[in-house]
Amino acid sequence: MSDIQIDQPDLMLSVCEVFSINSRLKVPAYSYADEHVPEIDPNYVFNPEVTLAILAGFSRNRRVMVQGLHGTGKSTHIEQIAARLNWPCVRINLDGHISRLDLVGKDTIVIRDGKQITEFQEGILPWALRRPTALIFDEFDAGRPEVMFVIQRLLERDGKFTLLDQNEVITPHSQFRLFATANTIGLGNSNGLYHGTQMVNQAQMDRWDIVTNLSYLPAEDELQIIRGKCKNFANAIPDSLIMSMLEVAKMTRNSFAAGDISTLMSPRTVISWAENIDIFDDPAVAFRLSFLNKCDEAERAIIAEFFQRCFDMELTESWASRANQVMADGRH
Repeated sequence: MSDIQIDQPDLMLSVCEVFSINSRLKVPAYSYADEHVPEIDPNYVFNPEVTLAILAGFSRNRRVMVQGLHGTGKSTHIEQIAARLNWPCVRINLDGHISRLDLVGKDTIVIRDGKQITEFQEGILPWALRRPTALIFDEFDAGRPEVMFVIQRLLERDGKFTLLDQNEVITPHSQFRLFATANTIGLGNSNGLYHGTQMVNQAQMDRWDIVTNLSYLPAEDELQIIRGKCKNFANAIPDSLIMSMLEVAKMTRNSFAAGDISTLMSPRTVISWAENIDIFDDPAVAFRLSFLNKCDEAERAIIAEFFQRCFDMELTESWASRANQVMADGRH
């Protein structure tokens, strides 16, 4: 698809019908998708408040930051909304190696008519600004401060972008949108959980129009996600086993919040545990490989106790032998 074909939205979609949220809002969308539109995940579960915040970004050109613990699906939440709107979306994973040149562009040597010439190659920012694109800065609080100041002007809705190297001022496309995700809210991280995150300049934080928080889903929703993501595993076991897994996850999250342990089970980890049960055919073995071995040795006894409470078996027990014992007790 050419850029001309996707220049302006040509549909208005009902938020109630598309996202199953009790709202009369309608949002602009495209009737066709280009190569930059994410694929739809039919099993994705939307958080209503966060969805409305992100939709405000798309429909009203608000700058939206989604904050939350790891594994909550912050970036995926934005991408899945873009997928349903057929809105082109590009995600930049910020790390310590992303430089100003990566974002803005740099001079490169190319061959033209058999001669070497120097030519300016646009970075991702100018490229996205010229197009109807949702640009996501993933892990915004991990970007180097001097690099993140590049987007300071863009955080203002009518902000223009100056290419100093080219003496050019870029006016953003009317359908350019800017989003970010972060584990912290720009104040750094004191407990070491998110090593590498930076303090974000508060003048820059103030420029984000909307900051929303994405928490972990209720157990019933997580169960449906696991059933959707791990079909081979989920079809062979009862809901009760998955709920036991989710109860273990809940205990780690509560214990983490209380400061008793330093590692928690995210939904991503629970899905890995389910996938590993499908491989090893043993919840205890899969639990050790998926989560326990990542934890501090001093905390493993606490976490093993969580498993014992929820599954009524020790982590050292074999699942098969435990099942046989239960059956034998039933016969007696």
